[in-house]
Amino acid sequence: MASEFTVFLGEMIRHPGEVRAIAPSSARVARMMTAGVERVTGPIVEIGPGTGSFTKAILDRGIAPERLILMELNPRFCDALSRRFPGVTVLNKPAQEIEALGLQNVGSVISGVPILAQADLQRAVVGSAFKVLADRGSFVQITYSPNSPISAERLAEMGLSVRKRGTVWANLPPARVFEYRRKLQ
Repeated sequence: MASEFTVFLGEMIRHPGEVRAIAPSSARVARMMTAGVERVTGPIVEIGPGTGSFTKAILDRGIAPERLILMELNPRFCDALSRRFPGVTVLNKPAQEIEALGLQNVGSVISGVPILAQADLQRAVVGSAFKVLADRGSFVQITYSPNSPISAERLAEMGLSVRKRGTVWANLPPARVFEYRRKLQ
């Protein structure tokens, strides 16, 4: 079986417009991205899992594989994820189709989808995710920008609040993790 990095590198070379990172996320980023998932109820959806750095961290936190749904565009990544994580639902679908899955009360959405500076993608991905998230559910996003990938104006438009979980300097490139939630009335 090919290593996680070998699969990643092969797909980065074959599909440079599709694979935006320059390396799989580090274990430290994965732990920050998945912090608290063990306390949520309902399904957990990971969008853009790539080779499964965050998937592994979610399962390592004691989440039953049956609760985890992965949405990945790259068919080779989907095959590798299915083999590596038996019992996890792996769907070869774009993140924008999360609402079409018919899920409700999702506890958390963990996102590796690059949404920085893409207003239409932000509305489609984040907006759809919040339609299936539980009232207190969270949307967790990785970015390589020092700031939230969703502007203050767009957050207000979508009725969301943001909290920066932190920065992981020991990642290539350094990564920031942001958590979004509905503003409580």
